[in-house]
Amino acid sequence: MGAGTDDSPSWTAAPSAAERARSVLAAAWSCAVTADGGREELVGAHTVTEDGRVLLDVPDDSALLAAAICAPRGEPSAVLEFADVSPVPVRNRIRARMWLAGWFAPEDDRLAFTATRIVLRQQSGAVVVDLDEFAAAAPDPLAGAEARLLTHLADCHADAVERLTRLVEPDSLHGAVKVQPVAVDRHGLTLRIERVRAHGDVRLAFHRPADDVAQLTERMHVLLGQAASASCPRALQRQRTDGDG
Repeated sequence: MGAGTDDSPSWTAAPSAAERARSVLAAAWSCAVTADGGREELVGAHTVTEDGRVLLDVPDDSALLAAAICAPRGEPSAVLEFADVSPVPVRNRIRARMWLAGWFAPEDDRLAFTATRIVLRQQSGAVVVDLDEFAAAAPDPLAGAEARLLTHLADCHADAVERLTRLVEPDSLHGAVKVQPVAVDRHGLTLRIERVRAHGDVRLAFHRPADDVAQLTERMHVLLGQAASASCPRALQRQRTDGDG
């Protein structure tokens, strides 16, 4: 075994809550803002600073401007909500939701939002994200390319996805009618296993992190090589109908 946990065959690292939250922010295109009793849906209006502050470009007539100017500085005055949506059509496409409570302050011609509480809810449950860890964390290096990578894998390499099911415990495939790639990050690939009336996710960990698309390609080839040498599970009970999923 080489030095460090990355070389361990049993390595199953996953993003921390803070890293996952930063990735949701980096990939999200829209957000909902609740402030001063009102709610606004903003599309393509936010950017994120290196330390995790959210900068919003809002219209001049936005009620958020008045709320930011009138609210006592430092007091929670708004909640931002972001949704992380699977780019591949699957059941329950929302993979995570994130809420940031905090306060706005005018900064140049934008509103700068400082969070005082961050909650991330995934399928595994909701967690409160440590603010210092959130400020220090970086988005997953594949977050910006994830949508393109997953849709390409689903649309053009369905045969590879099916081969990867050889790495899934047979019990998890019982009654499966469809398997789709639902998430990928530097640590691994997640498959959504859909049954007639239920679904579940299975994570296939990479043998070491992938910090760019070239490294991801190599990690995927390793997984496919492992799948080729694995025993073949019972074939999927394919019930392919247009309405399935």
